[in-house]
Amino acid sequence: MGSIKVAIIGVGNAAAALVQGVYLYKEAEEDEFIPGVYAVKLGPYHIGDIEFVAAFDVSRKKIGKDLSEAIFAEPNIVPKFVDVPKLGVIVHRGPIMDGVAPHMKSSFEPYEGPEPELGEVADILKESRAEVVVNLLPVGSEEATRFYALATLKAGAAFVNAIPVFIASDPRGEWPRRYEEAGLPLLGDDVKGQIGATILHRTLVRLLHMRGVLVEETYQLNIGGNTDFLNMTVEERLHSKRISKTRAVTSILPYGEVLEKEGRVRIGPSDYVPFLGNIKVAYIYIKGRSFANFPVTIDVKLTVDDKSMIAGILVDAIRAAKIAMDKGMRGAVKEASAFLFKHPPVQAPDDETARKWFESFITG
Repeated sequence: MGSIKVAIIGVGNAAAALVQGVYLYKEAEEDEFIPGVYAVKLGPYHIGDIEFVAAFDVSRKKIGKDLSEAIFAEPNIVPKFVDVPKLGVIVHRGPIMDGVAPHMKSSFEPYEGPEPELGEVADILKESRAEVVVNLLPVGSEEATRFYALATLKAGAAFVNAIPVFIASDPRGEWPRRYEEAGLPLLGDDVKGQIGATILHRTLVRLLHMRGVLVEETYQLNIGGNTDFLNMTVEERLHSKRISKTRAVTSILPYGEVLEKEGRVRIGPSDYVPFLGNIKVAYIYIKGRSFANFPVTIDVKLTVDDKSMIAGILVDAIRAAKIAMDKGMRGAVKEASAFLFKHPPVQAPDDETARKWFESFITG
């Protein structure tokens, strides 16, 4: 089927893990087990079919560099785990907009001067022949995400929205409608980790509900040491993130919205601890009642590498977006989004419905 031409928006730690991961498994055998991906060959596409053709960032340390070098530029801290050859993909200047919070300027070191216009970005995407555009901007980049979603539409590519800005799950339906009218697929929003805090939290809540426990209260507190966590120390950038993570968990329960309204659910990033680096630590607490109202309490601590957890999922999301294009699917791709993202257009249990939807979508 040939390569899948991919453009990256935001050359941060997630991009560093994604690019390296593709080259780590570029020559993997089709029947080989690769941790973190659904399959080495998803439908007609091998991991190695992913080809990076364009990239955008706002950091002076990354703009103008080959993508293979930019993924290791500061403040990125993902270690080098495979040799990535020169890709001939120069990182372009993207619009800053709300992508850089005031407290992040010293870390990101954004360029000074005029920002590129929508048409300029769309033209770069067209010239690169990008088929799939992956949004990896910092949490809170609401305006910038909508800018790139529109540029992607103009360029005639599929959009994979890996961050918690509601594009595929737009409650007004405007963005899914735009992509449907353009005949383009849309996947999102807010990518799930392989074994992240949200997927673990969902699984535990689903287990309790399945076994008849009445969940009364729960929290999930996350800490880490990369720029994502530093960015999220400002609560106003977390509005969509908290909604995304909270609904991913409460949607499991028929009375989940009641718990939210009563203030008995608290989910989201909690603090920035620099020495943790790319390690994320999640603390999950759930309290409920069992038979005869006896208490049930679960306390869990999860420790993972923050970016490797999503890189494999992105590999699947990119290939799913291309498969959707091949099938002529338009608008939000609900089947793939439900399995791969925290805040999809339609929520579904991970282990049964969402996985079956995804498998049916792949096999056609």
